[in-house]
Amino acid sequence: MDGVDGAGERANRDLLRFLTCGSVDDGKSTLIGRLLHDSKQIFQDQLSALARDSARYGTTGDRIDLALLVDGLEAEREQGITIDVAYRFFGTSKRSFIVADTPGHEQYTRNMATGASNSDLAILLIDARKGVLVQTRRHSLICSLLGLRHIVLAVNKIDLVSYQASVFERLVSDYRVFASKLGFSSIEAIPISARDGDNVTSPSSRTPWYDGPTLLEYLETVDIAHGAADKPFRFPVQWVNRPGPDFRGFAGTVASGTINPGDPIIAAGSGQTSTVKEIITYEGPQRSAGAGDAITLVLAHEIDIARGDLLVSPASRPEVSDQFAAHIIWMSDQPLMPGRSYLARIGTKTTPISVTGIKYKIDVNTREHLAAPTLGLNDIGFCNLSTGTPVAFDPYEKNRKTGSFIMIDRLTNDTVGAGMIAFGLRRGTNIPWQATLIGKAERAAHKQQKPAIVWFTGLSGAGKSTIANFVERLLHAAGHHTMMLDGDNVRHGLNRDLGFTEADRVENIRRAGEVAKLLVDAGLIVLCSFISPYRAERETVRRLVPDGEFIEVFVDTPIEECARRDPKGLYAKAKAGEIKNFTGFDAPYEAPESPEIHLRTVGQQPEPLAHHLIEKLTQFGLI
Repeated sequence: MDGVDGAGERANRDLLRFLTCGSVDDGKSTLIGRLLHDSKQIFQDQLSALARDSARYGTTGDRIDLALLVDGLEAEREQGITIDVAYRFFGTSKRSFIVADTPGHEQYTRNMATGASNSDLAILLIDARKGVLVQTRRHSLICSLLGLRHIVLAVNKIDLVSYQASVFERLVSDYRVFASKLGFSSIEAIPISARDGDNVTSPSSRTPWYDGPTLLEYLETVDIAHGAADKPFRFPVQWVNRPGPDFRGFAGTVASGTINPGDPIIAAGSGQTSTVKEIITYEGPQRSAGAGDAITLVLAHEIDIARGDLLVSPASRPEVSDQFAAHIIWMSDQPLMPGRSYLARIGTKTTPISVTGIKYKIDVNTREHLAAPTLGLNDIGFCNLSTGTPVAFDPYEKNRKTGSFIMIDRLTNDTVGAGMIAFGLRRGTNIPWQATLIGKAERAAHKQQKPAIVWFTGLSGAGKSTIANFVERLLHAAGHHTMMLDGDNVRHGLNRDLGFTEADRVENIRRAGEVAKLLVDAGLIVLCSFISPYRAERETVRRLVPDGEFIEVFVDTPIEECARRDPKGLYAKAKAGEIKNFTGFDAPYEAPESPEIHLRTVGQQPEPLAHHLIEKLTQFGLI
């Protein structure tokens, strides 16, 4: 057969990707070093360098410290721990391997999840002296959620418990009881000493009671069916290739399945159909492509496709919805806040996303489902989510490539969470938008004004509501149609069920923003007076309306001045400890970085400030 016929998947058929995980100091790096050393994967110059490093950083006395082969970061060598994910390639006559050495410390759980997401099998190390620990359970749960079905339970440091069979059997029994409901297809338990090499690459005479395979023997022979080629065809479009007017191709990497010229194809989101005219790679036209192949598809018809679209087989289409349920591993020091807008990257598509509800958090020790208003660092929860635009996906258990996503903080661009989609929420597709005969433009024209949200933010006592009241009176006198939303008033009705935790504050502003948007659609100028302490929520409200329809007004008053004024007596109660989560005391206020209007109130009267603000609104073309 001419050309590359699904070369990517076939080249990987004898490749096993695995990770080492477990609690800190269980010997993961030493084990990998032992595998590399005993399988003759270390060059002489590397051994010489390793000997020098062992003298400086080693923890094994006069012997070579094999862990240093993998612990490449200076901080790791000094502390004797693994921080980053270290990938190593090695091979034997029977199989090639890519191994990910992942951190054991709890604060680096995000790194472990990264390694697990690309692996077929996990070697879970347990220190024979310590047994099954919290991090053992956490890593097992993450492996299960990320779709790993094969576990090697490596009971390490068996030499330090005098090679006792009873210790090994007890630990294996304890782990199997815990893991019985995690859905693993196989758990192979092997007693090893990574430091001395017992049962790593050759059988140990010191464990005559163990007659199973060595670790390397098992890795060489374990049957890991990748199955990506047998799954339905999925092709996330990464780039629209238009080098000239006569060529239009869609570039990306095949996530699953196979494709051939002449095959029918459909854009999952829009439902537009075509057939594959040509498959092109760096080597030229190909007669077939499969999972893992980087290709450019040329279609027989001109259909509207952009980066982020998913091309699929019409015979087996994915779900398309803007709401779904998913497991989330939270990876940020800042807690997940339901209602807060994040970004999600699903395949090659990026879309706004928010958690509409946390169904439960999973206790890593007991697997118990716990009620939780938020998720903290390394928490694992099951959540309902809503995206800004419909996305195409498969359940994660059916396709790891099209069922996974990451969550990104909109302000810092940091990755804060990893998600595995369980199922779509049917209400996401059963509630279409109802078209109206009269829209915002007609309503605004009838009122002869430009609708907008004028959002006043600042500390309690800064003067937001006072200034906003003066502004509304001036606008009303000039014939404008307005509505004022005040934070205190809204909490008496719409938001009376909310408290003052961070999660409740996020939801408070989310609801207020949605109401403000509806009033803007009615053609009104909406004056909103809310402390709104978090930039993320103010930016979320800004994105609800088109550019130019959100005016942020920072009523800038130092907290000392606010406390001196104390119009509602709240600062006195906060100082006395009678009010918790009070902004400026034990709850933060994130001041605007570039507000459209900045009002400094010290030494100023509210009415002149209101006139000044009216002048600014005129300059913005609002009135």
